[in-house]
Order: sequence, then structure tokens, then C-alpha cells
Amino acid sequence: MAETTGNSGLLAVRLVTPDRVLLDATAESIELPSMSGYLEALYGAAPLLAELGAGEVRLHGGSSGDQKFFVAWGFVEVLPERVTILAETALHPNEIDRAEAQKELQEGDKLWHAAGDDGAKYDEANAITREAEEKIASADGKSS
Repeated sequence: MAETTGNSGLLAVRLVTPDRVLLDATAESIELPSMSGYLEALYGAAPLLAELGAGEVRLHGGSSGDQKFFVAWGFVEVLPERVTILAETALHPNEIDRAEAQKELQEGDKLWHAAGDDGAKYDEANAITREAEEKIASADGKSS
């Protein structure tokens, strides 16, 4: 695990899924897709626990250099010297299967049209659609 960096001004960043550790490095800053919108963490930030949405984690500087990862659903813990991202799904953009993401987008659209009066089904369809759209945008290098 990347150790805390003392007064170096760098965050220790760890990106973990149930299957693997994708990243264990340092960064000057990190952008994260929370459920309420993107947030940015810098060294010395106030502690925060947030729910992840679907989108790109963007790291800047430090040992990580400038990197991007697609993430979907999970949690992020921001501490003054450390950021830990626990994601259900996390992929480097070149690991994304664009054709599979397109199928997921179509499935979300199908579910949305079949939801009828069921709000929970609309929520599920919207979550599937959002994840698929963000995967495609990340794979194409066009994430928001």
C-alpha cells in the first residue's frame, strides 16, 4: 500500500475492487465521480466519505502521473493525506469492451421503456444506462 506522504503535498491513493487492487500510488490531486457530482481531493483536504457514481477517476501528478480509470458504484474515503476508492467496477479505459458497453446501453433503454409505473425499475434502468454511457465515453476519451 502506498504510504502516507508526510508533508510532501502528495496524496496516497488506492483504488480497489472486489477482485483486485488497480492502483496504489501518490497524486497531487484526484477527481472523483460522486453521486452528487464530481469532486476533487487535494492534500490536506477535510475528511469525507462519499458514494461513488459512474464516471472517471482522474489522477494528476505524483507517482501516478496523469491517469484515468472508469469506476462505477462504491465509496470513496478522503482523508487529509490519503484517498481510498472502493469500487464495484473499475477499469483502465483500454480494458473497456466498447461493444459490451453498447449492449448494456441498449439493455438499459429496453428496461426503461418496460418500466411502466414502477419507479424502482426506472432507477435501475437509469443506473444501467448511466454506467454504459460513462464506459463508452471513457473508452472514447470523451468522459465529462
